[in-house]
Amino acid sequence: MHFLPFLFVGAIIAGATMIPSSKNNGPTIHEFASPVTYSSLRYVNNSGICETTPGVHTMSGYVDTSTTVHTWFWFFAARHDPQSAPFTLWLNGGPGCSSMIGLFQENGPCTVNSDQKTTELNPHSWNTVSNMIYIDQPTGTGFSYGTDTINSTYAAAPAIWRVLQTLFSSPEFSAYRSREFILATESYGGHYGPKFAQYFEVQNNLIAGGKLNGIQINLVALMINNGWIDPLIQNQAYVTFAQNAPGYGPLVNESTVKRMNDSYFKSNGCLTQQQACYNAGNSSSSNGICSDADDICGSLYLDAVGNRDPYDLRQNSSEAFPPEYYVNYLGLSSVTRAIGATSSEYSECPYPPQELFARTSDDARTLLPQLGNVVDSGIRVLVWAGDTDIICNWVGNQAVVLAMQWSGKAELNATPLTNITLSGKTIAAVQNVKKFSFARVYAAGHEVPAFQPAAALAIFKQIIAGQPLHSV
Repeated sequence: MHFLPFLFVGAIIAGATMIPSSKNNGPTIHEFASPVTYSSLRYVNNSGICETTPGVHTMSGYVDTSTTVHTWFWFFAARHDPQSAPFTLWLNGGPGCSSMIGLFQENGPCTVNSDQKTTELNPHSWNTVSNMIYIDQPTGTGFSYGTDTINSTYAAAPAIWRVLQTLFSSPEFSAYRSREFILATESYGGHYGPKFAQYFEVQNNLIAGGKLNGIQINLVALMINNGWIDPLIQNQAYVTFAQNAPGYGPLVNESTVKRMNDSYFKSNGCLTQQQACYNAGNSSSSNGICSDADDICGSLYLDAVGNRDPYDLRQNSSEAFPPEYYVNYLGLSSVTRAIGATSSEYSECPYPPQELFARTSDDARTLLPQLGNVVDSGIRVLVWAGDTDIICNWVGNQAVVLAMQWSGKAELNATPLTNITLSGKTIAAVQNVKKFSFARVYAAGHEVPAFQPAAALAIFKQIIAGQPLHSV
């Protein structure tokens, strides 16, 4: 791995040092030293890669929060009214999976063609209506590189907050610091989303009280797409969903369902072990207890999936939609050079970050209490799920939100799912209570915007407008 050295000399802007520089006749690298976080920013403006809409500003590069931690980001200004459009952070899950997945396969400005060398504009890109930033975290994920010490969702929250503080303290991003901020997450984002949102609010209160020097994040909405939120509930949902996936029928035979029920309910089975993990809290023995729960509950997922694609029950495990064309595209030296990526290579879902999370059994822990607190904080929250996903299926997602403790719990449980349409076509079944919405998106797998791009954009527009989900 290699990176560009810092050159902290030149003009002073608002207490920061900023210099454009060019290495080996490559793109101009801009550098900035944050007076707020003492971190650094280096980036390329308008690379011409992916977003080719005339006049749309882009930035890509690194937030260097230390000499050994270099976090990759890629920013796309809104195609319409960037001066007033909100600011959305998209995070993929894993843990340790790159947000370039979301950028190129789901809701970013372009998709990569089958030649793996060219792109075409995505008319349903979320930067149609919002300024969008995609960040690879934790360290070692995607184009991010350096020394990774992040071993849990709780440890990841301060790290991403510091990245945002560095960005918003820079001249390039200062215009966005007071914008309405949307946190949009997927998959393991069911862990990231609730904790990050809660952490942002804690930091905002410290800043407001004069106890912390920083920039408040104006968080107005949280979106969790096919999230992994509460293992106790979602492991049981593997049994329910495999027995009969609504609209698609049984995924497994009766003997497999019996085995799965036995695995979940038997003495010292998944239910018992998972509850023991919750009861252990953050005790010194909790890692081992939660690891035992992980081990025994893992069979439920494997049985539910069988030989199907875990992200789309309509495909078998050898099929792949959306295609992975973008991975080879990001391996082209002409592309990485243009966008300012200095990591030795792109890594979509590398093992080392996952291993650190595994040591604390982070995925066996629930983030449902935090989600309930976020929902009750008054921001708009959407939990939505494609109905052909197995791994974080919609039945489990709905069971989670119905169990959530918050002021609207009774009303949500009494609210039936109601279909909504887009141009006369049914796209989702939804529940709206106060500022919370749940949606089952029809005919969509794990990456909802990849399968239903128009529907996903329509739903996104309603969330950023602060509206309950409705027909358009």
